[in-house]
Amino acid sequence: MHQAIPPHRFYPYLTWQDIATMPHKDQVVIIQPIGAIEQHGPHLPIAVDTALGLAIIGRALEQLSPSIPAYCLPPLCYGKSNEHWGFPGTISLSASTLMAVLNDVADSIYQAGFRKLILLNSHGGQPQVLEIVARDIHQRQPDFWVFPHFVWRVPHEVGDLLSPQERQEGIHAGDAETSLMLAILPDQVHMERAVKEYPPKPDQTSLLSLEGALPFSWTTRDISKSGVVGDATVATADKGQKILADVAAGWVTVLEEIYRFEPPERWRD
Repeated sequence: MHQAIPPHRFYPYLTWQDIATMPHKDQVVIIQPIGAIEQHGPHLPIAVDTALGLAIIGRALEQLSPSIPAYCLPPLCYGKSNEHWGFPGTISLSASTLMAVLNDVADSIYQAGFRKLILLNSHGGQPQVLEIVARDIHQRQPDFWVFPHFVWRVPHEVGDLLSPQERQEGIHAGDAETSLMLAILPDQVHMERAVKEYPPKPDQTSLLSLEGALPFSWTTRDISKSGVVGDATVATADKGQKILADVAAGWVTVLEEIYRFEPPERWRD
C-alpha cells in the first residue's frame, strides 16, 4: 500500500494511539501528494504525474534525517486535468471538487493536532487551485500552515540535462518525464511510440505565451496532436536516475526547512 513511500513514513500505517500520543505534533510535517490520471502521449501511462510525485517524495523521505518527523498521506490520484479532455483515459475533477476534498483532508489533519501540511502537487494544471485552497485553510485556522508546492519547484539542476528547446517548451510528456518513468517504471514505457512534438511557433512580437506572465487559455488539443509537448525520443533511464536523485535531494532540503519553519511573532498578532 505504501508503494514508494518508506513504511515508517506512511501515515496510514500509524494507529490512532500513535497519533494521539505523538509529541510536538505542531512541528510534524504531513505531506499530501496530489497527482493526476491523464494522457501523457502514446508512449507513457496515464498515471505519470502520480507515479513521479510518489517516487520523488519517497526518495526524499528515505534520505531525510530520522530526527525530523514527517509522514506521507496516500496520494490523491485524480486532479484537475480538463486541459487534456478529448484524449481517452483522462479523468478530471472539477476545481470545486478538488478544493472540497483538500479542504476536508486538511480539516481532518488539523483536528488530529497537526499544524504543518504540504500539498505536494505533481500536475502542472492545478497549482493555482492548490494555492487558493492553502490560503483558505490558513484563513480558517490561523495556526495551520499549508505549503502548496509543485514537485519540480525545489532546488535542482535538471535543466542542465535537457536541450535549450526542451527547457523552454517541453511542458508535457517530454524528455524529463519520460526519462523519469524509464528510471522508475520502465516496463510501462513504450519508447517505440515516443514522439517529438512542440507547439506551433508563436508570433515573435507577441507578449502572450502558453505559460508565464501573460498566458492565454488553451487545451492540449490546441497545441499537440499526439498529446506530447516536448521531445520524448531522447529520454534515457540514466538521465531519469539523475533527475530523480537531484529533485529528491532538493525535497530533502525543503522538508528540513518546513520542519524548522517558525512564523515571525509579528505574523501572529
